[in-house]
Amino acid sequence: MFARIPAKYLIIDLCVIHYLIACSYVEPTLFSHTHGYPMKLLNKNNFVPGLLLAIISALASMTVHGADAAENPRIKMTTNLGGFIIELYPEKAPKTVENFIQYVNDGHYTNTIFHRVIEGFMIQGGGFDLEFKEKETRAPVQNEADNLLPNVKFSIAMARTPDPHSATAQFFLNSANNEFLNHRAKNNSGWGYTVFGQVIDGQKLVEWISKTPTGSAGPFPKDVPVYPVVIESAEVLPSNK
Repeated sequence: MFARIPAKYLIIDLCVIHYLIACSYVEPTLFSHTHGYPMKLLNKNNFVPGLLLAIISALASMTVHGADAAENPRIKMTTNLGGFIIELYPEKAPKTVENFIQYVNDGHYTNTIFHRVIEGFMIQGGGFDLEFKEKETRAPVQNEADNLLPNVKFSIAMARTPDPHSATAQFFLNSANNEFLNHRAKNNSGWGYTVFGQVIDGQKLVEWISKTPTGSAGPFPKDVPVYPVVIESAEVLPSNK
């Protein structure tokens, strides 16, 4: 039920832990109220060797976590307001990820809009162009919400009709923890919405879009951004391997 922690933060924490173990120069009773790390030096002679070991340990950790990150494809979406990067989870939602990447590679999302924005809930896009013409899609993809990935803040999930297995190209980014969208049962009311990735960079942009003023436009009576938010491009980023 927890959002994925970016590897860079794990690396920093491991660096600090190994550093403290190697140096043994900190007084355990003095902590920073901000980070919880010991702060007072006792033995400066251990500073250099401890730091070297910390760097070596951090590099080793980076290799491990980098290998994990390289296994998952990443999508960069560039809008007229900036960009964000989504990490996809093919092991948890293989059909959904394959479907989404195919739409990305086909250029489907180029010059589409976020047509539905509800503050404190989600932002939805990928289905309409600047003139509110609905884009053509392929056949629907099977609902994979039973992978039990939760609809947490900044996760990406497939939009659909009341039919659980009707998702095609439209997606939404959760701007809050929306537990009521999670899978509960394999029936029409309980299938939930398939989560298949997470925004790992550009969260502030997602926050900003979720708070943009909305009104009526095109065929929609409400929830349409007053100032259009346009997806100018979407691309699969090169692998980290």
